[in-house]
Amino acid sequence: MRVLLLPLLLLMSGQVLAEACVVHTQAERLDVKVCQQNRSIPPNLFHSGFCQPTLKGQKVSVEFVDQCPTGSFGVCRSAHVGGMPYQQDIHYYGVASDAAFLKPACEKQSRGVWMDR
Repeated sequence: MRVLLLPLLLLMSGQVLAEACVVHTQAERLDVKVCQQNRSIPPNLFHSGFCQPTLKGQKVSVEFVDQCPTGSFGVCRSAHVGGMPYQQDIHYYGVASDAAFLKPACEKQSRGVWMDR
């Protein structure tokens, strides 16, 4: 009985155990891959809004995974989402020199903590 109770309590408390989405966008001379690891976003909102970007003129693919894949060059931990009380970890893949502008955006706009990989 206790084994079944813990997952139920976690679901009822709004805690998310492992939920992420890999977002890959492509356009002419643009190829960006990020992974958003959910921390406190309600699952239905995470799937229907946060992992469904609409980027005009870009090809966007989204894959839902349990956890973000390894190989990122940096992570914005506990990033706050657009004035809402929700948090996520954003993993960045690709060109490591992009950290020069991603780190300040993480710390100032998202109020997150930047971690180099």
